[in-house]
Order: sequence, then C-alpha cells, then structure tokens
Amino acid sequence: MANGQTKSTVSLIMVLNFCMYAILLGIGGWAMNVAIDRGFILDSTLHLPAHFSPITFPMGNAATGFFVTFALIAGVVGIASILAGFNHYRSWDATSRPSAVSAALIAWALTALAMGFAWKEIELEGRNARLKTMEAFTIILTVTQFVYVAALFG
Repeated sequence: MANGQTKSTVSLIMVLNFCMYAILLGIGGWAMNVAIDRGFILDSTLHLPAHFSPITFPMGNAATGFFVTFALIAGVVGIASILAGFNHYRSWDATSRPSAVSAALIAWALTALAMGFAWKEIELEGRNARLKTMEAFTIILTVTQFVYVAALFG
C-alpha cells in the first residue's frame, strides 16, 4: 500500500475503533452499575453462600462478571491506544510508530481476552439484549483492532 493509502486506512479504522470502544465502555458501565446497585446484599446475621463470587452479576450467567470486567479494561486500553495512534497519525514518522503499535497490540490482546469470555457467555446462554450487543462489539473489535495493528505495520 502507498503511504497515503495506509494513512487513510489507519485513520478510518481509528475512528471506527474509537466509536466502538466508547459504546463498549458505555454498555459495560451500565452492566457494572446494575451489578453494584443490585448485587448480593447480606444482612449482618447472614453468612456468604459456599459458591459466592464477588464477580457475580444479577443478570446474564456465570461468565458475565468476567466478561464485563475484562471488556471494560479492554475498552479503556483501547481508547488509550487510539490516542497513541492519533499522535502517530499527526507526525507519521518512525519515532512515534513503536508506541502506537505497542499500545495497539496490548489493546488487541486484552480485547481478545474479553472476546474469549464473550464466547463463554454465549455458550452458557441466558443473557439480555445489551449483553448480546456488548458481546458482538467485543468480537468485532477483536478483528478491527487486529486490522488496525496490521495497518500500523504497513
């Protein structure tokens, strides 16, 4: 690819990923808020059940807590990688490229980890439409973040 075409491809993917990571953070924030508001509340005289987990969410299934937690982490790191990529896009030289590529690789790895939990959540079933949307965005982001990393190498 020519330098101009690579730069335009990177900018398009950066905008797409930024919007998708923002949506992922919005839905993940909603899910975390619901989990905190409607979480497991004990009376002072009761004891925790034997199989209680602090990552138990009042919606979804057993994988929901892990999925939402790692999706939120991946979303924050993904936004940070887009900011590093924007810095590289402005200068577009060899000195800014390593930071953009390394941040993008870390974001891709965390997004892939969240995607693994998304697949587990899909396998277990029993989730609402917002969680299904979050799963879809995570799976799509894993692919588009990989394309972004590849475009930065190009």
